Amino acid sequence: MTQKDRYTKFIKVEQQHIDTLNHVNNVVYLEWVQDMGGLHWHEKTSGKYDAQYAWVALDHYIEYKRPSVLGDELVATTYVEKCEGARSVRHVEFHKNGKLVCRSKTNWGFIDRKSGRPLRIPDEITELFFLTSDE
Repeated sequence: MTQKDRYTKFIKVEQQHIDTLNHVNNVVYLEWVQDMGGLHWHEKTSGKYDAQYAWVALDHYIEYKRPSVLGDELVATTYVEKCEGARSVRHVEFHKNGKLVCRSKTNWGFIDRKSGRPLRIPDEITELFFLTSDE
Protein backbone atom coordinates (compact mmCIF):
# COMPACT_ATOMS: atom_id res chain seq x y z
CA MET A 1 0.00 0.00 0.00
CA THR A 2 1.26 3.49 -0.78
CA GLN A 3 0.57 6.75 0.97
CA LYS A 4 0.73 10.20 -0.49
CA ASP A 5 3.81 12.23 0.46
CA ARG A 6 2.55 15.51 1.92
CA TYR A 7 4.20 18.91 1.94
CA THR A 8 3.09 21.55 4.46
CA LYS A 9 3.77 25.26 4.71
CA PHE A 10 2.51 27.92 7.12
CA ILE A 11 1.17 31.14 5.60
CA LYS A 12 0.49 34.38 7.45
CA VAL A 13 -2.18 36.49 5.73
CA GLU A 14 -0.71 39.92 4.99
CA GLN A 15 -2.16 43.14 3.61
CA GLN A 16 -1.16 42.37 0.00
CA HIS A 17 -3.37 39.25 0.14
CA ILE A 18 -6.52 41.19 1.06
CA ASP A 19 -9.15 42.37 -1.43
CA THR A 20 -11.88 45.03 -1.27
CA LEU A 21 -14.07 42.67 0.78
CA ASN A 22 -11.34 42.51 3.46
CA HIS A 23 -10.55 38.84 2.97
CA VAL A 24 -7.95 36.88 1.00
CA ASN A 25 -8.53 37.43 -2.70
CA ASN A 26 -9.47 34.34 -4.74
CA VAL A 27 -6.54 34.92 -7.10
CA VAL A 28 -4.16 34.79 -4.13
CA TYR A 29 -5.35 31.28 -3.33
CA LEU A 30 -4.63 30.28 -6.93
CA GLU A 31 -1.10 31.71 -6.62
CA TRP A 32 -0.61 29.77 -3.39
CA VAL A 33 -1.89 26.58 -5.07
CA GLN A 34 0.71 26.96 -7.82
CA ASP A 35 3.42 27.87 -5.31
CA MET A 36 2.69 24.79 -3.20
CA GLY A 37 3.10 22.50 -6.21
CA GLY A 38 6.42 24.11 -7.04
CA LEU A 39 7.68 23.99 -3.46
CA HIS A 40 6.79 20.30 -3.11
CA TRP A 41 8.44 19.54 -6.47
CA HIS A 42 11.64 21.34 -5.46
CA GLU A 43 11.72 19.69 -2.05
CA LYS A 44 11.57 16.26 -3.69
CA THR A 45 13.89 16.95 -6.65
CA SER A 46 16.33 19.65 -5.41
CA GLY A 47 16.34 21.06 -8.94
CA LYS A 48 17.73 17.83 -10.43
CA TYR A 49 15.17 17.75 -13.27
CA ASP A 50 14.50 21.48 -13.80
CA ALA A 51 16.52 21.78 -17.02
CA GLN A 52 14.79 18.75 -18.53
CA TYR A 53 11.14 18.84 -17.39
CA ALA A 54 8.39 21.29 -16.46
CA TRP A 55 4.79 21.19 -15.25
CA VAL A 56 1.94 23.16 -16.78
CA ALA A 57 -1.47 23.65 -15.21
CA LEU A 58 -4.23 22.10 -17.32
CA ASP A 59 -7.15 23.08 -15.09
CA HIS A 60 -7.97 24.06 -11.51
CA TYR A 61 -10.98 23.39 -9.33
CA ILE A 62 -11.10 25.55 -6.20
CA GLU A 63 -13.68 25.41 -3.46
CA TYR A 64 -13.87 28.26 -0.94
CA LYS A 65 -15.37 27.23 2.41
CA ARG A 66 -14.78 30.25 4.68
CA PRO A 67 -12.90 33.55 4.47
CA SER A 68 -9.40 34.29 5.71
CA VAL A 69 -8.60 37.78 6.91
CA LEU A 70 -5.59 39.90 7.72
CA GLY A 71 -3.43 38.27 10.37
CA ASP A 72 -4.84 34.75 9.98
CA GLU A 73 -2.33 31.92 10.10
CA LEU A 74 -3.06 29.23 7.54
CA VAL A 75 -1.71 25.71 7.26
CA ALA A 76 -1.32 24.78 3.59
CA THR A 77 -0.87 21.11 2.71
CA THR A 78 -0.41 19.50 -0.68
CA TYR A 79 -0.11 16.01 -2.08
CA VAL A 80 -0.23 14.25 -5.44
CA GLU A 81 -3.28 11.99 -5.77
CA LYS A 82 -2.15 10.16 -8.89
CA CYS A 83 0.08 10.22 -11.93
CA GLU A 84 -1.12 8.71 -15.20
CA GLY A 85 0.58 9.11 -18.53
CA ALA A 86 1.61 12.75 -18.86
CA ARG A 87 -0.85 13.98 -16.20
CA SER A 88 -0.77 14.39 -12.46
CA VAL A 89 -3.55 15.33 -10.04
CA ARG A 90 -2.47 17.51 -7.10
CA HIS A 91 -4.56 18.61 -4.13
CA VAL A 92 -3.92 21.64 -1.91
CA GLU A 93 -5.84 22.42 1.26
CA PHE A 94 -5.76 25.51 3.47
CA HIS A 95 -6.86 25.31 7.10
CA LYS A 96 -7.10 27.83 9.94
CA ASN A 97 -7.73 26.79 13.51
CA GLY A 98 -8.25 23.23 12.29
CA LYS A 99 -11.08 24.19 9.91
CA LEU A 100 -10.99 23.92 6.13
CA VAL A 101 -10.81 27.34 4.46
CA CYS A 102 -10.15 26.38 0.85
CA ARG A 103 -9.26 23.31 -1.18
CA SER A 104 -8.16 22.79 -4.72
CA LYS A 105 -7.58 20.05 -7.23
CA THR A 106 -5.30 20.75 -10.18
CA ASN A 107 -4.54 18.64 -13.22
CA TRP A 108 -0.94 19.19 -14.22
CA GLY A 109 0.72 18.25 -17.49
CA PHE A 110 4.29 16.98 -17.53
CA ILE A 111 6.32 18.36 -20.45
CA ASP A 112 9.74 18.26 -22.00
CA ARG A 113 11.17 21.70 -21.28
CA LYS A 114 13.00 22.01 -24.63
CA SER A 115 10.21 20.89 -26.96
CA GLY A 116 7.24 21.92 -24.82
CA ARG A 117 5.60 18.59 -25.68
CA PRO A 118 3.86 16.30 -23.17
CA LEU A 119 5.84 13.39 -21.78
CA ARG A 120 4.81 10.27 -19.90
CA ILE A 121 5.84 10.84 -16.28
CA PRO A 122 8.80 8.54 -15.57
CA ASP A 123 8.45 6.10 -12.66
CA GLU A 124 11.44 7.73 -10.95
CA ILE A 125 9.43 10.98 -10.78
CA THR A 126 6.13 9.38 -9.75
CA GLU A 127 7.81 7.42 -6.98
CA LEU A 128 9.05 10.64 -5.35
CA PHE A 129 5.48 11.58 -4.37
CA PHE A 130 4.32 8.30 -2.86
CA LEU A 131 5.53 6.42 0.20
CA THR A 132 5.47 2.67 0.62
CA SER A 133 3.63 1.40 3.70
CA ASP A 134 6.91 0.53 5.44
CA GLU A 135 8.34 4.08 5.26
